[in-house]
Amino acid sequence: MLDTLDAAAVRRWCAGGLAALKRHQGEIDRLNVYPVPDGDTGTNLVLTLTSAQQALAMDLDTLPDSGPTAHGHALRLMAQGALLGARGNSGVILAQILRGFADELTVAPAVRGRELAAALRSATAAAYTAVAQPVEGTLLTVVAAAAAAADRADSDDLPAVARLAARAAAEALARTPEQLPALARAGVVDAGGRGLCVLLDALVEVLTGESTAGPAPTPRSARPAATVARETGSDEYAYEVQFLLDAGAEAVARMRRALAALGDSLVVVGDGREPESTWNVHVHVNDVGAAVEAGVAAGRPYRISVTRFADQPEPPRGPVSDGRAAVVVATGGGIAELFAAEGATVVPGNPSTGELLDAIRGTGAARVVMLPNDPNTQAVASAAAREAHRHGIKVSVVPTRSPVQALAALAVRDADRRFEDDVIAMAEAAGACRYAEVCHASREALTVAGPCRPGDVLALVEGEVHLIGTDLTDTCAAVVDRMLGGGGELVTLLAGADAPAGLTDAVRAHVARRWPFVEVHTYPGGQPFYPLLVGIE
Repeated sequence: MLDTLDAAAVRRWCAGGLAALKRHQGEIDRLNVYPVPDGDTGTNLVLTLTSAQQALAMDLDTLPDSGPTAHGHALRLMAQGALLGARGNSGVILAQILRGFADELTVAPAVRGRELAAALRSATAAAYTAVAQPVEGTLLTVVAAAAAAADRADSDDLPAVARLAARAAAEALARTPEQLPALARAGVVDAGGRGLCVLLDALVEVLTGESTAGPAPTPRSARPAATVARETGSDEYAYEVQFLLDAGAEAVARMRRALAALGDSLVVVGDGREPESTWNVHVHVNDVGAAVEAGVAAGRPYRISVTRFADQPEPPRGPVSDGRAAVVVATGGGIAELFAAEGATVVPGNPSTGELLDAIRGTGAARVVMLPNDPNTQAVASAAAREAHRHGIKVSVVPTRSPVQALAALAVRDADRRFEDDVIAMAEAAGACRYAEVCHASREALTVAGPCRPGDVLALVEGEVHLIGTDLTDTCAAVVDRMLGGGGELVTLLAGADAPAGLTDAVRAHVARRWPFVEVHTYPGGQPFYPLLVGIE
């Protein structure tokens, strides 16, 4: 039984947590509200904590002469490793939770029960501030419940406080379907929250020597899974404003309130330095001037970038200048070749923060545009962009959600434009490209298009199931018809690794018959899971 959390215990917690996550990896991956075969929260958490453990293993003996304690230094290494290895939204939030631990405990002479409670409060604050639109019934709710229970304990008994926090987290996890309808319809608990419970159980085991981990809670009422729309900002706001800000915490709190009143998709993340931190600020607004003025009132904003979201792209093309580069995430050999042919640096799918940062720095360019091509990679791309700013590289993330949007964005680059204007043009082109994905259902589910069974063909438009069929070619043709019904002049088809021979030819022939004035481009994409990706411009 340990009375305090020392550096050796931090190492055992990281190693034990990683081993536990690996044991539960498949279970967490299956906690997926989508009836498509690409749930990967468990995998992303494992990869994120693997990076944290590697950072500890390589650098634990490099304790500075002054400043943090040994346990604080270990926690900082763990948090920094997690940040650089973070994959997916869950990985980024976990990295923020570990940063909150490190921020609170770095100079604490000893870590007992009350210090653990303070660390959980700090972790909760860091997690909530990292998310654009916090949603209850998620990992955020679970860490908040753990912190509240630790506070209520009001004790220096470290093992007892850890037990109470882990128990409260498990209870909060069981309630997540009551807070998030998508989870209730799917009959699952939140995947990220389940991962945090595994890590808290691992901490209890390190402190007590007793294994307390139990099976994942089952919701009271399990119903078939349902698809939900992927999170995005409101289309009421026309501009994305981003800047770095040197300011104190109180001024930033006032700025946050001002920006929240101006728009949405607000994210403000600091580096934790005191008394004045560097903050990365992101918000969607209509009044750009007011957003920048809020930053000026708080401190010194710099590296200000403004992206305008509109419906129609501008078509001018041009080569990439030596001072600029594009980094693109690609899943599939054919897709990677297409991006490379456009002069982009290609990073394999589901990258870590560190991998994206290496790619950014490897371009040798001072100004880089990044295209994540997956909603789950956008948080990782934003984290990599923040890290790149520390190295003096200006990075703008165009929030592409599909490879076909990235192709549209790369087609309009023009080295003769200002970098900021070029990024705006790329964002406009990506936003004007509607996308669809066709796959086979991995399990029985109730979708907004009706019930589906394993093996059914699903056509998802902008992330939501629109069609359910039994024949792959017919469903692909039908979803293209539905999308072209809303207008379009160019269709891009990317054939997946498991696409049957002749699929894109059949769809192209169908479009030629039904839509004779529409141009069709087909490419071998090689992407997994999805036999066909569709883009409409």
